[in-house]
Amino acid sequence: MAARLLTRLRHHANTANLPHFLSPQLIPRREILQRLSLTTIQFQRFSDVARPLPKELTTSEETPPAILSETKSSVNGARVSIKSSLNEAELAKFSAIAETWWDAEGPFKPLHALNPTRLAFIRSTLCHHFRKDPDCARPFEGLKFVDVGCGGGILSEPLARMGATVTGVDAVDKNIKIARLHAYTQESDPATSSIEYLCTTAEKLVEEQRQFDAVLALEVIEHVADPAEFCKSLAELTVPNGATMVSTINRTMRAYATAIVAAEYILQWLPKGTHEWSKFLTPEEVALILRRTSVTVQEMAGFVYNPLSGKWLLSDDISVNFIAFGTKSSEE
Repeated sequence: MAARLLTRLRHHANTANLPHFLSPQLIPRREILQRLSLTTIQFQRFSDVARPLPKELTTSEETPPAILSETKSSVNGARVSIKSSLNEAELAKFSAIAETWWDAEGPFKPLHALNPTRLAFIRSTLCHHFRKDPDCARPFEGLKFVDVGCGGGILSEPLARMGATVTGVDAVDKNIKIARLHAYTQESDPATSSIEYLCTTAEKLVEEQRQFDAVLALEVIEHVADPAEFCKSLAELTVPNGATMVSTINRTMRAYATAIVAAEYILQWLPKGTHEWSKFLTPEEVALILRRTSVTVQEMAGFVYNPLSGKWLLSDDISVNFIAFGTKSSEE
């Protein structure tokens, strides 16, 4: 299976106008379970085996940002309470640099560099899952995607160009304004002007009973107050047999050295304080949380930076940056 996925991704890199340096190695289901040290190589439900959530994933009085807030909203004319996994301190960080989203040499330079590699994984995996032709220009035609934590729209726009009906949501109003402005000024590309950008949260979309074929939350979960509650919302937004994708940074010392010390303090790619190591999640934790929401991780890959070429590659090394693709159970 891994060999077929590798061949598929290499072949599709050219059709998606992606760099030729990509040489991805995706991890098949069996190896994911072995790597995550689960008790069986069968797709046993996590809930079938008693496992307490790690302390980092539970709320604590010692970490105020991790406490869920509750807001009032109007749904179909009724006032309802909505739990929110928002972290106000994180929102303030990204609001302060919102105007730089489309500056490829600014604070979001790492995301701009990483984007083609993320799209290679997304295109290959979702075309395979939804049985779409990856060789056509718009393989996601007829599918509804939501980009949760869309920022300035650097992922939403290429997804729309690939034919998806895209909804981009972000809790930072400045981000949404920047995303809308950039999308509407792309006169030569009408696909981007069709993107629905909303200043809202995943939880509020759940309350509105919205659902999508694919739910993507890339480089977001490490910034929320409660990862478990956040993933629960992602799962509820996903249609049965739909796809859920989460990418984040592993909680390893190597990740601390590269994603924080090097990226923020030495190379100064990111503003200092962008990431907190204690908020990073391991692949085991991501798979466990998703599984408890009826989303089963099917494939996982790592993103590795090559300092010589200045490019990102897909790899089986998930010790720092990684992405997980899961499918939601058809059982409601």
